[in-house]
Amino acid sequence: MRVIETVREMQAFSESVRMEGKRIALVPTMGYLHEGHLSLMKEGRKRSDCLIISIYVNPTQFGPSEDLDKYPRDFVRDEKLAMNEGVDVIFYPSNQEMYPDNYQTYVNVEGVTNNLCGLSRPGHFQGVTTVCAKLFNITKPHLTVFGKKDFQQYVTIKRMVADLNMDLEVLGLATVRESDGLAMSSRNTYLKQDERESALSLSRSLKRAKELYEGGERNAATIIDEMRALIEGYPHTAIDYIKICDTLTMNDVETLDRESVVALAVRVGLPRLIDNYVFGDSLEL
Repeated sequence: MRVIETVREMQAFSESVRMEGKRIALVPTMGYLHEGHLSLMKEGRKRSDCLIISIYVNPTQFGPSEDLDKYPRDFVRDEKLAMNEGVDVIFYPSNQEMYPDNYQTYVNVEGVTNNLCGLSRPGHFQGVTTVCAKLFNITKPHLTVFGKKDFQQYVTIKRMVADLNMDLEVLGLATVRESDGLAMSSRNTYLKQDERESALSLSRSLKRAKELYEGGERNAATIIDEMRALIEGYPHTAIDYIKICDTLTMNDVETLDRESVVALAVRVGLPRLIDNYVFGDSLEL
């Protein structure tokens, strides 16, 4: 396994792999890897001849009051985990490599970013789409693999790839959960012991939404009200949003008469946690 830190070397490596007729898969990450990341790597490994992961905590997707400086990092640990998954290359650039002096270009996807985290975190998705576009140009993958825990991010990346005619397949995989149902996240490490139980309110509220849907409920407000009441019944929780949206446009829906996703963001103590459920999905919560 190689660790490549410069854009020029990474591009040259990927070009050589492509010239050999081999298929490249990319798993973009911000490091501090967990089983969710590893599941993406496993799928990428199956579907490619060369598996690349990026480890880069992208500053442009963090707001001024967010946790950029505190975001968990442990490259030595990440390197061992990546090696165990058969990763061929870790692309590990510096901020100077990604955003050199006089950097001025950003990618802005409209529409699907106007709701949910796009409202709560202004500029966040511009940072995400910009860094992903750069990573795609640098690593030159045929396939990129994302988790669907951040469903809006997944939809946004697919939209960007389609709109900009990128020759790239975007694969989304189901959220990986802890044994108690908590969606895996690097930010789970922020949770204090007495906050862990409150964090489970997210997945439990989604399970309640699923039960209501399967029982015939189609009114979005009714489902959201029950989820809100459940979450607010736990200490340490502060709801940012609970919304039910069309999975294509990410616009709010009043009635679940087409494929819809319920997405929520809840601050539990320090960390802001997100989760979602696509109605009709057979996955267990």
